[in-house]
Amino acid sequence: MSNFWINLYKFPRFLIGVMVGFFLTTFQPIFKLLNDKNKISLFTFIIAILIGICYKIIIKMLNIE
Repeated sequence: MSNFWINLYKFPRFLIGVMVGFFLTTFQPIFKLLNDKNKISLFTFIIAILIGICYKIIIKMLNIE
C-alpha cells in the first residue's frame, strides 16, 4: 500500500514533465521556421488569418452585431 502513495506523490511531477515535453515537441518546428525572415512574415500572416476566422466564428456563434 505504501507504493501506491509513493506513486501518487510522484504523479504531479510526471504530469508536468509530460506537458512540458508535449509543448516542446509541438513548438520546436515553429521555432525553427522563425529563423528565416520570409517564413516569419508567412507565419504571421497565417496566424492573423486564423485569429480573424476564430473571431468571426465566435461573433456568429454569439449572434453579436
